[in-house]
Order: sequence, then structure tokens, then C-alpha cells
Amino acid sequence: MRYLTDRKRAVGKGAAHTGTEHHWYMSASAVALAFLVPTWLYIFGHALGQSHEAVVATFARPFPAILTGLVLFVSMRHFAKGATMMIEDYSHGSTRRGLVILAHSLSYVITATGLYALVKIAL
Repeated sequence: MRYLTDRKRAVGKGAAHTGTEHHWYMSASAVALAFLVPTWLYIFGHALGQSHEAVVATFARPFPAILTGLVLFVSMRHFAKGATMMIEDYSHGSTRRGLVILAHSLSYVITATGLYALVKIAL
């Protein structure tokens, strides 16, 4: 005799077999980005058009550097999860696996490149 409730049997049985995990992650990261991106755009917009030395001085300070790193990391994770959800919905088989790997690889390369550039500026 199985002692599982109906709810316990239903958890994780959505179309992608992950329940609402992706939805909650996307919602949380969207809220985080809603606060991070306007703040970052203000700092970036202020630095835009200034001399190279002024831009390096702006992003060498701790708050703009940390904020830029957070925006890069959170936005690329948001992109990777969103692209994965879209790919899982519209493609099948080995094409799906290849596209998911491509989306994650692209997000990791962009994150690594951006963080490398940020570290070179900040140090």
C-alpha cells in the first residue's frame, strides 16, 4: 500500500517534470533585475560619453563594480533559464539538447567575459 497523498504524487509532474521551479526562478530573477537594471543604467548613463579615465574611475569604485557584476550574473542566468524554457517548449530530441547546451554556453561565455573585463577595470 502506498502512503502518498495526491499532492505528493502530483509534484514535479508538469510538462517539463519540474513543477513550478522554473516559473518561480524566473519571477524572482525578474524582480531582482527590475531593481538592478535601472540603477545600473543610471550609473552607466552617467559614465557614458566621459573620458576613458573617468569611466575606469567610475567602475573601479566598489558599488558600481559589484552592481555591474550582479547585473551580468543575474541577467545571464535569467537568459539561460528563459531560453531553456522556450527551447523545451518548441524543439525535440537531439536538437533540443544542442540548443540548450548552446544557450547555456553562450550565457556562461558572456558572463565570464564581462566579469573578466570588470575585474581588469576594478583592479
